[in-house]
Amino acid sequence: MGLNSNRVEDFFTHSANTTVTSLKVSTEIPMPPPEEAVEVHNVCLPPKKTTFQKLKHRLSDIFFPDDPLHGFKNQTWCKKLVLGLQSLFPICQWGLHYNLKLFRSDIISGLTIASLAIPQGISYAKLANLPPIVGLYSSFVPPLIYSVLGSSRHLAVGPVSIASLVMGTMLSGSVSSTDDPILYLQLAFTATFFAGVFQASLGLLRLGFLIDFLSNATLVGFMAGAAVIVALQQLKGLLGIVHFTGKMQFVPVMTSVFDHRDEWSWQTIVMGFGFLLFLLTTRQISIKKPKLFWVSAAAPLTSVILSTILVFCIKSKAHGISYIGHLPKGLNPPSLNMLYFNGQYLALTIKTGLITGILSLTEGIAVGRTFASLQNYQVDGNKEMMAIGLMNMAGSCTSCYVTTGSFSRSAVNYNAGAQTAVSNIVLAAAVLVTLLFLMPLFYYTPNVILAAIIITAVIGLIDYRAAYKLWKVDKLDFLACICSFFGVLFISVPLGLAIAVGVSIFKILLHVTRPNTVVLGNIPRTQIYQSLNRYKEASRVPSFLILAIESPIYFANSTYLHERMLRWVREEEERINESHESTLKCIIIDMTAVSAIDTSGIDMLCELRKILEKRSLQLVLVNPVGSVMEKMHKSKILESFGMSSMYLTVAEAVGDIAASWKPQP
Repeated sequence: MGLNSNRVEDFFTHSANTTVTSLKVSTEIPMPPPEEAVEVHNVCLPPKKTTFQKLKHRLSDIFFPDDPLHGFKNQTWCKKLVLGLQSLFPICQWGLHYNLKLFRSDIISGLTIASLAIPQGISYAKLANLPPIVGLYSSFVPPLIYSVLGSSRHLAVGPVSIASLVMGTMLSGSVSSTDDPILYLQLAFTATFFAGVFQASLGLLRLGFLIDFLSNATLVGFMAGAAVIVALQQLKGLLGIVHFTGKMQFVPVMTSVFDHRDEWSWQTIVMGFGFLLFLLTTRQISIKKPKLFWVSAAAPLTSVILSTILVFCIKSKAHGISYIGHLPKGLNPPSLNMLYFNGQYLALTIKTGLITGILSLTEGIAVGRTFASLQNYQVDGNKEMMAIGLMNMAGSCTSCYVTTGSFSRSAVNYNAGAQTAVSNIVLAAAVLVTLLFLMPLFYYTPNVILAAIIITAVIGLIDYRAAYKLWKVDKLDFLACICSFFGVLFISVPLGLAIAVGVSIFKILLHVTRPNTVVLGNIPRTQIYQSLNRYKEASRVPSFLILAIESPIYFANSTYLHERMLRWVREEEERINESHESTLKCIIIDMTAVSAIDTSGIDMLCELRKILEKRSLQLVLVNPVGSVMEKMHKSKILESFGMSSMYLTVAEAVGDIAASWKPQP
């Protein structure tokens, strides 16, 4: 014990002679004359604010983190009007500087994505169990609206596979698209309307943070599971099966494939797998050589043209190959009168619109931000929500179903050199020409080609590298990913998504209710205190137990923290007894990372102080942030603690308390 006593006395002498004169972290403790006392900085309360001021500041942080009205300050009314128009209609901002050079790039990229969008639009409409012409309608009106309202330069708008799959799955469960096609169309347009209302409402009320509950891990698993299901569903077209299950789970789909082997058509199989191999090959070429992006972009339309010519030439001999048939010419017919706002299926359309709206909004914003980061410009999330929502609301009135920004088409748009949203206008113009003049040419387009195009498109949604990264970095994220993947694959698309969101919320609750606490030690010859587990050179301070709480203290975790603090004290006392070190006298809690506290947290600290006092242990709090300090002051807890139990830094607390223990001369 003699050796340990000398060590304690030396440490306290060193701490008592340490002068802390600055809040900056120094690399070495200064050694002032022994008679100089420790200078301790007071922990101050934040400036007084009224309840209204606090509420205003909090709501501003929640709903307006980007301060959208910053540019309007100190401006004339005329300038504010111009800025307001530019804010509502981004085309007014970049349109003033538009020139022929930009148009040259946009027309090339617009025509390029049109060659991809036309066959994809037809294919995705069939995926949603809608007439193929609806897919082309959905590639005409929405891009025009987005070009005026959207803030992304590279987002290519149109139908997407996941939203099409979800809509088809949810609506087909209640209404047959073949037995009652008019009612099915009504429900699809109405679901699209509700999707748009939900999306625009999120943007208008600036509630975009709600979609953050769809974590990246959840989306990786969901997209992969949905891609597998979509691809398996296309076996109907690839094999030429006539009678096929309408279910979207792995087991029923595979069972249906092998139960209808007698319907397999060898002509369809040969054509389907031949063109699928061609599409996959062009995709790999474009991946390995990005400059050849146009190869994969033109491949779907090339496949449609070649297969249509082939079927037309052998139509008398190839009876096993089914084709699209008649597609009506003309512009989008109005569908406002088809919106379904009452009856037994209203709840179904609202639910379908909500889920497809969330998925399409998440995909659209993610794609837009991805390409914006590559060109170093910013995409306004709330403007995007408004733009996507309004174009879906308008689309539901013009025979369109849910649309958003497609990753595959946006990638082609970006690689083709798109400069502005005019590329969407060019896309819409190309679709317009197709609708007016070229529809009869699609009569003999085989359905097997549409299946091959869908399979090629959804393969890119299976991101196994991202899943492996989740496994390496965060096991809970990987669990959410796997739950989402297998939930979609074996249960259903909506329930698989719900399970994944549930796992993500469980992860949030786990972090909130079981926050991290660590024991701190001093790094020799510094005033720095860091985790003993993380920094091996850090050492314990004799007679002190220094703890750090790394989360807010709420009712949900106050009981856990109370028990965990007492356990740290018990374990420290057991360690001291085993190693015969100096007696534990003081517990310091570093509250630097405690960003908030509620009444349950305050009561927990009071109860902890009382328990420790009965055991002759001093409790000291270090660096509570402004809001925490204010609540502690209003709750009168500071009166029981005393300002002598509050310190600005751990170094000051150790130095001052150690000096008070040293016998005075």
